[in-house]
Amino acid sequence: MKRPNKNLRPVLLGLPVLIGLLALGYWNIRPETFLARTANTSSAEQVDFYIIGTETVQYQADGTLDYRLQAPRLEHLQRSELTLVEQPDLLLYRGNPHPWHVQSTRGEAKGDGSEVELIDNVRIARTDARGRPTLLTTSRLTVFPDKEYAETRQAVRIDAANGVTTAQGMKAYLQDSRMHLLSNVRGQHEVR
Repeated sequence: MKRPNKNLRPVLLGLPVLIGLLALGYWNIRPETFLARTANTSSAEQVDFYIIGTETVQYQADGTLDYRLQAPRLEHLQRSELTLVEQPDLLLYRGNPHPWHVQSTRGEAKGDGSEVELIDNVRIARTDARGRPTLLTTSRLTVFPDKEYAETRQAVRIDAANGVTTAQGMKAYLQDSRMHLLSNVRGQHEVR
């Protein structure tokens, strides 16, 4: 079992922000913007609204920047209550001048906010105050915000200032700041 990088916890805790944003966006859309369906959605599933070029900025109670989320397109599917996000790009500040940068090719959030799936080219990156970069990459990451838990069965790579760790599968327990790399764990680290 490998302990997670202390800097990874804020990123994983920030993913619930994406769910909240998607839910908030759903209730703030004018009815005249709803569409019956779009070309890239199967005929069995109706899109009841979509947003093009969305950008949301959230501040903390003390006025410091909490997060900034951008996406070229967001769609809400009527029957399944899924929200589909094209190229989500989240800068998670939480009042810190050095944000975590969370990106993927696409994302899916359940209507009740219980689960968010980041799909294809998932990247979670940050450079700290001392200029040291950290980058976690995988092809898919499922986040359960209410449980403060994230997991993947896919290959994971963590590039940090002192080395590289790879594994097949990961379970991240956000409350405990603990990460369990599931199998085939390999690491190459520099001693400083």
